[in-house]
Amino acid sequence: MAKLINLKIFRRFFASSSAGGILLLISVAVSLTLANTNVADDFNHLLNTQLGFSGENLHLKYSVLSWINDGLMSVFFLLVGLEIKRETVEGELSSFNQAILPVLAAVGGVVIPALTYSFFNHDHTHTAPGWGIPMATDIAFALGILSLLGNRVPAQLKIFLAALAIVDDLMAILVIAIFYTKELHTNYLLYAGAMFLLQMIFNRFKVKTVWACLVPGIFMWYFIHHSGIHATIAGVLTALTLPTTEDDTESPLEKLEHVLSNPVNFIIMPIFAIANTNITFESGMSKGLLSGMGTGIVLGLVLGKPIGIVSMSWLAVKLKIARLPDNVSWKHLTGLGMLGGIGFTMSVFIALLSLDRAYLQQEAKFAILVASVFSGMAGFMYLKYLSKQQ
Repeated sequence: MAKLINLKIFRRFFASSSAGGILLLISVAVSLTLANTNVADDFNHLLNTQLGFSGENLHLKYSVLSWINDGLMSVFFLLVGLEIKRETVEGELSSFNQAILPVLAAVGGVVIPALTYSFFNHDHTHTAPGWGIPMATDIAFALGILSLLGNRVPAQLKIFLAALAIVDDLMAILVIAIFYTKELHTNYLLYAGAMFLLQMIFNRFKVKTVWACLVPGIFMWYFIHHSGIHATIAGVLTALTLPTTEDDTESPLEKLEHVLSNPVNFIIMPIFAIANTNITFESGMSKGLLSGMGTGIVLGLVLGKPIGIVSMSWLAVKLKIARLPDNVSWKHLTGLGMLGGIGFTMSVFIALLSLDRAYLQQEAKFAILVASVFSGMAGFMYLKYLSKQQ
């Protein structure tokens, strides 16, 4: 009897809208614990272990961490891309006025943090290149925190955040490709483009077999990865080519979305969190928060993000080129802007690319963690308080 009750509780938890967010937070706590105990070296050794194979014409041997960040996260971006496309065809982003708002909000959320960072670091040789660090919202953690609120926030807010964050990440990927990629292999980009074109042809001729789009997507991932651009964009591009319908008929896109939902939320995202939040706390790290770099990162994420997102959204609505999603108020958008300050993964990635000193990289990672935790807590508490007032 007790086992049946426990099983029911277990199933009820994983069926709840907040289960993914709770599991993500637990994973972060586990990772930080591992990184600051005597198993830290073993954990890092595991993450750096090489897996795969490599030959004369095929290279697929990478560290465990790379497989997680470039491989598993491509599946996450595939799922997010599927959600975005479904909403643009039949949901909350199906009209221009609704779809343009998260795009413009993302632009504001990229420009203001970058300018904020540059204001504090423009005359510092070693930290000035890090202007891209506070640009990107970590879509995984932001959506995870928002999911903790369940139905206490409008469903449209999640779609808006997903759309904003994915545009945000795409802009960050573009910045990496232009400003932080040391070597860009255009031949691999051409191969990737050919795979994308093949997927579009399948879509044009209404090929409904999911694997017909996924197999070229796998090759596209390989080519993009070798081009020097972040490979997760392959997941987004593949999602755009999956066919869907405007009626209630279950489309190939919706079938794949249903299949991927639980594995992504309960397996891929926890693994990702454990692998990427293993920051070892060192003495003197807190002093870095008061440096130009630390101040630029923290203020860029904590203040720059919400100011950029809300102000650009307000301007777009005021000029009547966009409108707020149904059931979403300016107060909701303010809370979403706070969650936009969760930079983490892409911010850490850009920090490693842009800063040439190891101690600066560590200080930057700590500043990103502090700003992201503060933004996540502030956004969560604000939206929770807001739900109680309605």
